[in-house]
Amino acid sequence: MHPPAPCRLHWPGQTGIILAVQDLPDIIQDERQLEELLSRPSPAVVETFARMKGDLVVLGGSGKIGPSLVGMACRARRQAGSGQRIFAVARYSDPSARAALQQAGAQTISADLLYPQAVRDLPQAPNVIYMVGQKFGTTHRPDLTWAVNAVVPAYVAEHYRQSRIVAYSTGCVYDLWPAQSQGPDESAPLAGPGEYAASCVARERVLEFFSRRHATPIALVRLNYALDLRYGVVADLARQIAAGEPIDLAMGYFNAIWQGDANAMVLRLLEHAACPPLAINLTGTEKLSVRQVAARLGELMGKPVSFVGQEAPTALLSNAAKACRLLGPAEVPIDRVIAWTAHWIAAGRRSLDKPTHFQQREGKY
Repeated sequence: MHPPAPCRLHWPGQTGIILAVQDLPDIIQDERQLEELLSRPSPAVVETFARMKGDLVVLGGSGKIGPSLVGMACRARRQAGSGQRIFAVARYSDPSARAALQQAGAQTISADLLYPQAVRDLPQAPNVIYMVGQKFGTTHRPDLTWAVNAVVPAYVAEHYRQSRIVAYSTGCVYDLWPAQSQGPDESAPLAGPGEYAASCVARERVLEFFSRRHATPIALVRLNYALDLRYGVVADLARQIAAGEPIDLAMGYFNAIWQGDANAMVLRLLEHAACPPLAINLTGTEKLSVRQVAARLGELMGKPVSFVGQEAPTALLSNAAKACRLLGPAEVPIDRVIAWTAHWIAAGRRSLDKPTHFQQREGKY
């Protein structure tokens, strides 16, 4: 392993250098340190909880992102000295995930939200984070994907009609965009390829309908892509390099954000929910080159990198200028995440074994 260093990332029409943040570690040694960083609240998040009135319910709190977001909420509550109860709702097929959330300070509730009575039995709260969704398996069970992504939101929006709701959506609601551009902003048509994208558009429309019907403030978070060291686009590339697999360049560019920054922004969006809903692209402001990121990972890992194909003229992109104006820029630079990931994968640390399939250009998951 070579020591981490600032990384020049190039893309059409732009160049830049992302400077390292001095108070971040050079490497992340283990999952305990990783979870601490992912759940570390920024001062702005603590201030949000100091102002927050009432409890917080997180629906879908045990997935890839949920535990660190719930953990950040619990830490921010403690630092703010506020007394909100934080409920984490999930099916909890993994008992250890439930135990970890309880240890963080959340109250856990086991529920299958495909059943309307299960939703009606949930505690009321003025603040709701909605993280429920299905992506992988859509090709084999499109009916289930549509039920999870378009039916469950109706149950939730009716039950929590008097709450403020921040709901996860996805950048996949957009079509592929010219790679020379900065990607679509929130005014762009929603026309992503495939049934998964269509079901996510349906989720947004259902939530918008109930927002207008009940005057419910909602924020729709079009996230892509959140980076952990155990999953995410950069981890996918690093694992391919470690295995000696060639990198496909067809999806040549992407946007990404450190998951800890995404968690902080989502929690802060509770104060920006609106009726009709606020739609916001949540990702990094840099357009990243797959070729350049892979080359940097190979350099850091001491591994050769090979490529197949060429960059297509379009890519799945999102313009995050609105989020940057509203919430400020991400605090963790992508070059630091690249260095962390290179060390993590080279050291054989644990993966969640949930590849993003970001190379998919036809929306089949």
